[in-house]
Amino acid sequence: MTFRDDPNATGAVDRGLAAGDNGTKDVVATLGYVQKFSGSTILIKLGGAALQDAALVDSICEDLIRIRSVGVSVVLVHGGGPAINEELARRGIQWSFIEGQRVTTPEMMDVIEMTLCGLVNRRIVRALNAAGVKAVGFSGTDAATLLCKRGDERLGLVGQIEKVNTSLIDAVLSLQNDMGVPAIPVIAPLGLGKDGLAYNINADWAASRIASALGVTKMLFLTDQDGIFGEDRKLVPELDAAELEGLIETGVVTGGMLAKARTIVHALKHKVTDVHILNARRPHGLIEELFTDRGVGTVCRLRSRAHAPMEGLER
Repeated sequence: MTFRDDPNATGAVDRGLAAGDNGTKDVVATLGYVQKFSGSTILIKLGGAALQDAALVDSICEDLIRIRSVGVSVVLVHGGGPAINEELARRGIQWSFIEGQRVTTPEMMDVIEMTLCGLVNRRIVRALNAAGVKAVGFSGTDAATLLCKRGDERLGLVGQIEKVNTSLIDAVLSLQNDMGVPAIPVIAPLGLGKDGLAYNINADWAASRIASALGVTKMLFLTDQDGIFGEDRKLVPELDAAELEGLIETGVVTGGMLAKARTIVHALKHKVTDVHILNARRPHGLIEELFTDRGVGTVCRLRSRAHAPMEGLER
């Protein structure tokens, strides 16, 4: 993310370049981030709204390739809500949501599986492969990656993840293209039940559980919003888990962001240290967030560093 992640590194750069120009500082800062994140794995959840814009998908894929080229492994989990809505509407099927999650009937499940796996997932995989990075698309039902049970009865065929099998994800990450750049797994949020049925899984929950299972410490949500907004409707640049739970309990966070906020709290309590929420439409927002000292959107941590009683910590 940014040097708010590593205040000691920030201080070193600032002291060493006190007399230098901002351009030089930016270059050195970027090199510091590349060195810091090289060899690590990040998980990115791409929201369905962004996937409706082919040019935006291409732009995001280009940024993913840049990230991957400097030695950062990427796992991509995607949504597909708007595409699902379009297909349901075309078939005359009505739908509803409860607390940000889609009520799913057996009839709808067929449409959801077809749309997520046959349309949305394929679109992302084609864009990445066309740009020269191996990408392998699959859903959580493949290799029993996401084993689940039926969740809230009100939601129908919506699964609650019980176990994440990472073997297929690990296998994809081990693949390389001709330039030695490892592949990107592209995962559609469907799960497999013990009854052999496919279940619709909220993509945010899928991302959170996969990140925890892989031991990923940094997760980024690319959404159609600039981040999380407080009671005053202003963007909150940094939150800890307790503060985020407070926004949930007081009803400040609602709709689709409600389910996302709950998954973020879960992730922070299960090994993930940094969760970032940023607008997918911000040009090169991923690059800016990962490789510059200008944080964008909202960053969530188990305990906010802004509140930590340690000298020198920055947002």
